[in-house]
Amino acid sequence: MKRRFRFGNAAISLSVVAVVSVVVALSLVWTAGGRHDVGSAADVGPFPKDFVDIRDVPRSAPPAAGPDASTGTFTEDCGRNEDLHRNSDNLVQSPGLHNGAHHTHDYVGNLSTTAFSTDAQLAAARTTCHDGDRSTYYWPVLRRQDRPTSPMAGGGGHHGNIGEILLPSSVTVEYLGNRASDVVAMPRFLRFITGDPAAATAGTALAHAQWGCAGFPDRVTTQYPRCPDGRVVRTLDFPSCWNGLDTDSEDHRGHIAFPRADGACPPGTFPVPQLRLVIAYRVPEGAPIALDAFPEQKHAPITDHAAFVNVMTGKQMAEVVACLNDGRHCKVT
Repeated sequence: MKRRFRFGNAAISLSVVAVVSVVVALSLVWTAGGRHDVGSAADVGPFPKDFVDIRDVPRSAPPAAGPDASTGTFTEDCGRNEDLHRNSDNLVQSPGLHNGAHHTHDYVGNLSTTAFSTDAQLAAARTTCHDGDRSTYYWPVLRRQDRPTSPMAGGGGHHGNIGEILLPSSVTVEYLGNRASDVVAMPRFLRFITGDPAAATAGTALAHAQWGCAGFPDRVTTQYPRCPDGRVVRTLDFPSCWNGLDTDSEDHRGHIAFPRADGACPPGTFPVPQLRLVIAYRVPEGAPIALDAFPEQKHAPITDHAAFVNVMTGKQMAEVVACLNDGRHCKVT
């Protein structure tokens, strides 16, 4: 039988008081973000199996280009988000929905991007890219879980994303050609995603996470790397075979695909410049790092993903295409 105490006209159950006390205590612990407390990495991930010493990763070589390949590269300087443009929106996957990502994104390029951005607003906005490219590039932030939790941009709570947000030490925005043929221009406002934020529970069919360390260019893993000099690198390759018709699709993937193993595009698609984002961080060896993610994904590194909206002008895109098809290595700073 529950014991009750009467305060005036209110009967308060000791069991209710206990439950309330536990909820308050858990809320305080969660906010504190301590690594060994309830709600910390011990419960929300990642776990030891998610990490690997980069020296234990086998070497690999990139596939060779064919005789008709577009072998050029086009690299632009869009900063490393020194402006701290962050929010928990996802314009590509959840347009019109504030806090649709439930985790924080880092941005470079277009400085106006939110879930409610229109094409016209993107085309008129300021950009961090030194060449005037107003495209939107974004990805989930990386955190150190042994440090106090940074405020979640855009609100909506932490959802298990605890720790200090790390500012990248560098971000490289690069466009590559196709290993089998020339590329054609992307249409303006083409948008799509790479990787799968639900890969830990849904399987890896759509996952394209690539982790590594500076100084080990021939070693790539789907786990968080332990780097001897602390220079962690994320590489996010985007699909580059467009259907020639649509700037978006219901799943934000159906209108664009990855090339086949031989580098050629699947039937009914055309090769466009392949976007690659290379994001580097300085992380002391052994520091607990975690990608922002949905709670059920437990911060698995395989869930790495990114999104893109092309806002280049026709002239800017033509310069990229010419550079790639001519085999030149262009760098705009």
